[in-house]
Order: sequence, then C-alpha cells, then structure tokens
Amino acid sequence: MKIILKDDIEQLGKCGEVVSVKDGFARNYLIPRNMAIPATDGNLRSIGVVNTQKRLRDNKRLRDAEKLRNALEKVSCTAEVQVGEEDRVFGSVTAAQIAELLEQQGFVVDRRDIQLDEPIKALGVYTVGIKLERDVIAKLKVWVVKKTE
Repeated sequence: MKIILKDDIEQLGKCGEVVSVKDGFARNYLIPRNMAIPATDGNLRSIGVVNTQKRLRDNKRLRDAEKLRNALEKVSCTAEVQVGEEDRVFGSVTAAQIAELLEQQGFVVDRRDIQLDEPIKALGVYTVGIKLERDVIAKLKVWVVKKTE
C-alpha cells in the first residue's frame, strides 16, 4: 500500500514522502495514529499542505521548548541526602529524584530526558542537562546538600 507520511518516521522516511508499506502496517498502525494518509490522487495533490502543517507544528514545539529552557535555567534544585562519616553520601541522587524535585517546583520533565552519565554520589553543585527537543538542552543547577536533622 502506498502512503504519504505526515511525520518523520525513523527507518521509514521523512514527512511528505510517498512510501510503500504492508497493508496491515498502514491500516492498523500508521493511519490510526495520524502518522500517514493513503496516497490517493487528492492526497498527492495536497502534499504541500502536509509539509506546511508539519513545519508549523515543529516551530511551535521548538518555541515552547525554548521557553521551558529559559524557565528551567533560572531555577535550581536542592537535593537533601543523608551522609555518613567524612560526608560520604548514602545512596545517590538519580534522574528520577531530580524529576521529582522539578515537579515540586511546577515543571513536568520526564526522567529519561535528564542527562546524567551516572548518579550523583557526592555533595556539591552539579550542572545537569535536560533534553527538551532535538537541539534544545536546558542546563539545570542541582545542589546536593547534607540533610539536617
């Protein structure tokens, strides 16, 4: 079945391309998820409209991500951790904990978008990247401090 892609789909094609896929994949997956439309004569004539709509959606998503980046870079998070002798941290600060700290401040960020090479295991100030879009990465200050009892 020939279809016109409405989004960029990895290993299949770019928005606006006409590709051939199996009938079941098109009918049961791509078309119901609004990722493609059948390649009829009328749809082939309106391929420019599909490209314009995608470009507008991408621009809006990029503007929203940049606004969120600017807001996140003005904020810092403080993670209080228990420490033992010589200020050694029990456990670590993970991406999930940073996501919870951001949620308490009103920002909804998926933990998988927080770029930690490895969990934070020492006291101090860290700069953590948060991937918002393909080319938009926010830098967040995370303070890891000793929990006061």
